[in-house]
Amino acid sequence: MGIKLIAVDLDGTLLTSNNEILPETEKLLKQANEQGIKVVLATGRPLSGVMRYSEQLSLAGKADQYNIVFNGAVIQNLAGKVVMDQKMNYHDFTNMIRLQRLAHVNLHFETPDCFWCCDRDLAASLALNAATTNNMIKVRPVEEIPQDFSFNKVGLTMIDDLQEMDKLWQNLPDWVFAKYDVVRSFPEIIELNLKNASKGNALLQLAARLQIAPNQVMVFGDQGNDVSMFANPDFKKIAMGNAIEAIKDSADYVTDDNDHNGIAKALKKFVL
Repeated sequence: MGIKLIAVDLDGTLLTSNNEILPETEKLLKQANEQGIKVVLATGRPLSGVMRYSEQLSLAGKADQYNIVFNGAVIQNLAGKVVMDQKMNYHDFTNMIRLQRLAHVNLHFETPDCFWCCDRDLAASLALNAATTNNMIKVRPVEEIPQDFSFNKVGLTMIDDLQEMDKLWQNLPDWVFAKYDVVRSFPEIIELNLKNASKGNALLQLAARLQIAPNQVMVFGDQGNDVSMFANPDFKKIAMGNAIEAIKDSADYVTDDNDHNGIAKALKKFVL
């Protein structure tokens, strides 16, 4: 059975080190879409950080095209309709405040509208994250966060010392992994979603909605928040050349890196 859906991570996969889509990769993804293959951007970013690339690939504005955002907490069609939305609540907010006390790190909460943070001193990496995804950061003290506060994803980010991130990762209590989907998406960031809100699960839901079998799905990824897609034995799994070992070890094929048209190489080999 041929590939009918291609799910592509953004940072480190679709995007080069300069946050660009290489011309050959753009051409072949458009060609796949023109042949009726769904091209789905699957990312930890909010939708605001994805739309410029959806537009570049001629997907934006279409009700029959989809993005998976917030690491799988939200599926949204490109006409703006939310298909699936998994939110955390104020109880989860208080849990995250407890976690932050384990290390000297920034904590922020991601919603479709903005990032929320209770820290007065913000790391450059957090400010860059917000700028890259076209989001503002609202800084509020804990006591000003309302009881009906909800959010899709949490990020714990390095302030000035990667050892603090290592310390936090090594000391996360068991209850965190029992209650939340936890990934270290990059060395400097740990991300949390509701349990089972992952790219892999969201992709399965979307494929079922589109009546596409799992063995007709191809995935591209490189980092920890892509592991859930690479855990599915039926997906055709393509690791980027710059991927972490956990991704490469689970892949059916390791292609070139994100700066050398790795996606295009795999598409020519397996799809087009």
